[in-house]
Amino acid sequence: MSLRYATLAPGDPAPWFRQRSTSNPDYGFDTVAGRYVVLCFFGSAADPAAQAALRAVQAHRALLDDTRACFFGVSVDPADAENGQVQESMPGIRFFWDFDCAVSRLYGAVAADTAGGGTTISMRRFWLLLDPALRIVSSIAFASDGSDGNAVFEQLRCLLHPGRVAAEVPVPVLWLPNVFEPGLCRTLIAAYEEHGGAESGFMRDVDGKTKLIHDPWHKRRRDFTVEDPATIKVIQNRILRRIKPEIRKVHFFDATRMERYLVACYRAEDGGHFRPHRDNTTKGTAHRRFAVSINLNDDFEGGDLSFPEFGPREFRPPLGGAVVFSCSLMHAVSPVTQGRRFAFLPFLYDEAAAKLRAANQHFLGAGYEYIP
Repeated sequence: MSLRYATLAPGDPAPWFRQRSTSNPDYGFDTVAGRYVVLCFFGSAADPAAQAALRAVQAHRALLDDTRACFFGVSVDPADAENGQVQESMPGIRFFWDFDCAVSRLYGAVAADTAGGGTTISMRRFWLLLDPALRIVSSIAFASDGSDGNAVFEQLRCLLHPGRVAAEVPVPVLWLPNVFEPGLCRTLIAAYEEHGGAESGFMRDVDGKTKLIHDPWHKRRRDFTVEDPATIKVIQNRILRRIKPEIRKVHFFDATRMERYLVACYRAEDGGHFRPHRDNTTKGTAHRRFAVSINLNDDFEGGDLSFPEFGPREFRPPLGGAVVFSCSLMHAVSPVTQGRRFAFLPFLYDEAAAKLRAANQHFLGAGYEYIP
């Protein structure tokens, strides 16, 4: 019986997955976008061909700085985790423990019906070089003479810096000035300052539940939720008149719902920031379709919005202006270095997504507030 393998070729998007790694029990592979990625399906470090591949990684260590490029090795052998022969080296070198072969099946390193791991399974060993948007640049099979490792790193060496490559690629966002008038911006900032903001977290699926997580390394921000009915009505009016038509025109999407009336504050004294993330990757946030970022002031430094998959370009809408983008895009907010950045940050979705949100309500864990 012939074996069936997944097939991937240059130009294909690399499949996203979550798997245990050398430093994270649930590593989301989509979060590595924004740099070149060398992915190596070596199977087991006990194999001589795998040992040659790992020596090639060390020989080209200087290329793997987590800024321009990084490396992930994929092991299917539990012994690699037990004997310490395979270890991550930061920055730039990490490993996935793919002992159930979930990732190897997804990428075609083992047959689709392969179960379990170890040194006895039939495996296709190869390298993949991915671009900053996690698309496949090349696939290089292991060679009998061990030349494959040098080949992939020489190809990496010849590629331009991710920022230069992506500089000419348009970022798929809407840039909308004058969404909020200055008076409304002042009203929202005054409401924040009157009530104060609470330390803000982010959502992550843990043990099957979407829970609120606090990690100052990943995110540092303080938030206030607007509850005044008159102010909410004004906000809704501006979104309906000035953002909804633009989303429909460009994306042919009818935004009918808005989640949260949130005034956020990134403060220089806290080093306010938000590291690269996506807004719809948990069960509790899967309904989100578009994110809106409206600047309420302009007297601050830093705090700019970027989209690492498309290069280093940063966005700073003017006072009252908005950047609108798909919640599936990776984005980040750089540290505020002077002053405070105030922003209004809602999510927009439609009736179909509202049904998904209601269906996923039972997945919400501690700290997640459901607002119908």
